[in-house]
Amino acid sequence: MPRFLAIDLGDKRTGLAVADSVLRLPMPLEVVQATTHDLIRDAVLRAIESHDPTDLVVGMPFNMDGSEGPRAKIVRSFVELLRQRTDLPIHLQDERCSSMDAEEFLQRSGRTHGQKKAIRDALAACVILQGFLDAQGA
Repeated sequence: MPRFLAIDLGDKRTGLAVADSVLRLPMPLEVVQATTHDLIRDAVLRAIESHDPTDLVVGMPFNMDGSEGPRAKIVRSFVELLRQRTDLPIHLQDERCSSMDAEEFLQRSGRTHGQKKAIRDALAACVILQGFLDAQGA
């Protein structure tokens, strides 16, 4: 059964989420507080060991017009770091508006500012993963 690990790469915080292809319900996993790609990669590799995904899904920050901006280069560079350490298939998924969708959800959650900040990026990874799963089912 395919199992997916989603990554919402950030400068300070990177969100991780997991889902399988049967339930198709992404769950936030963790927010990695790291500023270097090597540290983030190592955290992702630990999550791979713990959750045994069959595929990775990485949020790709397209501009609203669909073009790739400077942030997309950073994501592609990170994906290459992952490819050096894992043979898992890596899928790039459009992440436009994922952070806004996560923020909308959090606005209605009744959580404090600190609680929202602690899970925002993992929820954004859930949004990315849900978009990927929806596209696979289409």
